[in-house]
This record gives sequence, structure tokens and C-alpha cells, in this order.
Amino acid sequence: MTDTDSIPVAVNRDGLYTLAVPETFEAAGPFSAELHNHGEAAHVHLNLDDRLSEVARLRATNHYVESDETRQIEVQTRDPSTWPSDTVRGKLKVVVGHGRETRYIDVVLDRNEAKKRNVRVDPDLAKPKRDSEPEAPPVLRLLPVVVLGSVAVLLAVGALVAGDGINFVLGVLALVAAGLCAGVAYYLLG
Repeated sequence: MTDTDSIPVAVNRDGLYTLAVPETFEAAGPFSAELHNHGEAAHVHLNLDDRLSEVARLRATNHYVESDETRQIEVQTRDPSTWPSDTVRGKLKVVVGHGRETRYIDVVLDRNEAKKRNVRVDPDLAKPKRDSEPEAPPVLRLLPVVVLGSVAVLLAVGALVAGDGINFVLGVLALVAAGLCAGVAYYLLG
């Protein structure tokens, strides 16, 4: 039984229009075919045999997969309580290159496995965890703000002392920048 309920299907991995699939696959209900194209773009056809079609269905059988693309193709199943037996066995047919390569996967759907898969959730998962990396001390977080604020104040004082029109405006802007740095510092400490 796989943990992910996904059948890996390697397309074009060993050359153009080649397929690599597992011989068997087991699931407790809905599953997917994970098509991964290792080469040129290709059409992949998926078909369920008559036995699997009694309990499962594909929305579409023809899937175009681009080069280096991975696509999940969902296979839906009916409610397991309506299956004709506890275990349904059938074949999933995988075709590439319009029939140039065909593989069959023996699929076993076991509704009893669904009962075994009841997952218990640890209540500790609901509690937030602290970051594993320690937080930098406030002095180190503030160092860039203090340096930039000091530079802004020095520029402002120099511009105000010079007293000429544009220097005065730059001095006022530098004081505003220093005020903003002080606000950021207050925020980071808070």
C-alpha cells in the first residue's frame, strides 16, 4: 500500500514514447495517476477496465503533458460501501504515442484499508511552536536604524547651519527622515 495513493507514471524517461509504471498499485478509495514527462510533449491516454469502471471513473482519458511537466490525474471512486465486494481488482491501461507504447497496472481497491487508515491527530499540533532560530537582540536589530538616523541628524544640522534655501529644505527632510528612523526604532523595540 502506498502512502500517497498516487501511481507514478514516467513518460519519455527512457526515450521517445516510453512508459515506466509500477506493476501493481493498491488504494483504499480515490487515487491519482502522477504523469511526469521527462522528454518531448506527449499525449497520454488512461483507461479503466470494466471491473474498475464499476467503482471508479476518470473525468477524461486523453491528457496532453508538456515537456518536464508533472500532472495529477484524479481517479474518483464511488462510496466504498456500495462496491460489489470488499476488494475490487482491475487494470489501469496507460498508452503513449497514440498506441506506440502500452502498459497495464494491476489496481487493487480495498475498502477495508480505509478503516485501517483512520489518522489520529496529535493535539500538540494545534499549539504554536517557537522558531528554532533565536531572535537577534534588540541592539543588533536597531543598529542600522540608529546609524541611519544619526547620519540624517548630522546632515540636517549641517544643512540648517549653512542656511541657504535648498540646504534648508534638505535639512528639514533629513530631520523628517531622522524622525521616521526613531519611529521604526520604537516599533522594533515595542
